[in-house]
Amino acid sequence: MNEQATTRPDDPVRPAPSLDVLLTAEVFDGEPGCIAQARALADRFLTRLVAEWLAVLGDHTRSDLMLAVSELITNADRYSHGPYMLELEGNAQRISVTVYDSSTALPVLYSPDPARLGGHGMEIVVALCDRVTAERVPVGKRIRAEFELST
Repeated sequence: MNEQATTRPDDPVRPAPSLDVLLTAEVFDGEPGCIAQARALADRFLTRLVAEWLAVLGDHTRSDLMLAVSELITNADRYSHGPYMLELEGNAQRISVTVYDSSTALPVLYSPDPARLGGHGMEIVVALCDRVTAERVPVGKRIRAEFELST
């Protein structure tokens, strides 16, 4: 990936997201259990989004989002040196999963290759969500996966 947004070719131009969102974030230190804790945070977030914002999750939205969280947190844990942060933001129209970590190296998006061992994390994230962006920020990098919800 580079510092540009990665979207599907048929992706229509979207209006600016609403500033009125449900937001939660947590910092992880890489200790054992961080991936499970991140998934639990995402699960609680989705439960609140459905209950408080009346968000309608598609048949696969919860499992797709949980897998994206697992892949992004695993990459942050594996490739950064230091703590990393998971931020979840959403409303009835969309959800974003953002991970900040201390590495400035942007993720590599390989071509699909079932024979390759490893390196499938970003391939999976791109396949699951509607839009992925990766960019360098002062603390290292930020990767954001966005999901459009059914209305």
